[in-house]
Amino acid sequence: MNIKVRLSIQFTLIVAGILLFFSILVYSFSYSSQLAKFRQNLLNSAENYATLLIDFAVVDSSLLNRIQQSTVTWEHEELAITDSAFNLIYGNNIEYLSTEIMAAESSNDDVNYFTAGGIDGLCYTHVFDGRKYYVYTLAMDMSRHESLKELRRILLWSILFSICLSVLLSYLFAKRAIRPISSIIKSVKELNSVRLSHRLDEGDKRDEIAQLAVTFNEMLNDLEIAFRNQEDFVSNASHELRTPLSVMISEGDYILSHERKKEDYLNHITAINNDLKKFNSLLTSLLELAQISKDKTVNFTRVRIDEIIFNSIYQTKIKFPDRKIIPKISYPENENDLVIDGNEGLLTIAFKNLLENACKFSDDDIIVDFFISGNLIKICIQDSGIGIPQNEMENIFRPFSRASNVKYIGGFGIGLSLVMKILELHVAEMVLHSRINEGTRCEIIFRKNPEKTSL
Repeated sequence: MNIKVRLSIQFTLIVAGILLFFSILVYSFSYSSQLAKFRQNLLNSAENYATLLIDFAVVDSSLLNRIQQSTVTWEHEELAITDSAFNLIYGNNIEYLSTEIMAAESSNDDVNYFTAGGIDGLCYTHVFDGRKYYVYTLAMDMSRHESLKELRRILLWSILFSICLSVLLSYLFAKRAIRPISSIIKSVKELNSVRLSHRLDEGDKRDEIAQLAVTFNEMLNDLEIAFRNQEDFVSNASHELRTPLSVMISEGDYILSHERKKEDYLNHITAINNDLKKFNSLLTSLLELAQISKDKTVNFTRVRIDEIIFNSIYQTKIKFPDRKIIPKISYPENENDLVIDGNEGLLTIAFKNLLENACKFSDDDIIVDFFISGNLIKICIQDSGIGIPQNEMENIFRPFSRASNVKYIGGFGIGLSLVMKILELHVAEMVLHSRINEGTRCEIIFRKNPEKTSL
């Protein structure tokens, strides 16, 4: 059973229940009102008969009988008047008012209502000259029965018509309400690994269905990023790993082709070992890039940015012991101004990559300036190296993209793309200023209280 039919049935049952409930209320109130009115008329009639026959005795029994017969207002009207010993003083059209019923229905109360033979009646206690009399009157209110019968018919047809109408309208409304979901289902069926860039219509982004589309689009964004990162990693890995592996295989085949001198073996093994080190460095960079691209959330803690910079300088000098890296940090009066929310390991990787690039492409000293201004922390890494061509600045942050003037300098073109992803996680900005053969200045700007984002 689909949702449209299910909603139609549920809505129809709710409407039918509400209509039935209010129909019962209307019928009950109408029945109670008409019964109370009829009983009041019976009581008025009984009081009038008692006054005429007992209090004033202005008419005798035969005259009252003729009057009653000529002014009958109800069907099956019966009248009986007895003394306290239930001796009949007056009676007219007595059929159900037997002595047993009159004795049973008498009461110390002024009025006692009862039913005999399906006909409504009452016993009215009348006191005159210290003596107690009972006036019994019994009648069928045909107008009430006809009125209630007509009311039942009207209510029945009204309920049936309303149910039929609610079935039709509920189905139309359910169909209209489900239409956005049907549209979402149709759009989702068209999605595949090739069409992950397609997005669902989010409408006004206010109702629940629009929120569902928004949530699904967010999931599609994550999936698209994951697929793209996977494709990039496979493409990059297959492209970049093929060359060193082919070189090492060729070296091994050449050594094994025939017996050689010990010096030749040592030379070839040394070359293979160097290739393995480069291969390991490339593989490490690829894995770091893939890991950062994959992680949606990174744990942030309160870290001191100056300590991260000094640690990065220390690790870089281990790899480039002959290079001189000069930090210029103006410490603020409050050391808390040096504290940011960040991931120490990732920030160390980022600064180390920038420092290694500066050392790799420059033979002069590397300057690291540190500024604090208001809510901003600015770190500048300056070298006097070969620089980057201006027409290649936009592509320099893509994985495996390298400037045309560094083809004879070792590297894989992963470092800057890795740095950019790390800085994006920390909501930091990086600006490069570079001129050919004059050097490169890299400016990184942190905010002390940024809003965290995820890849």
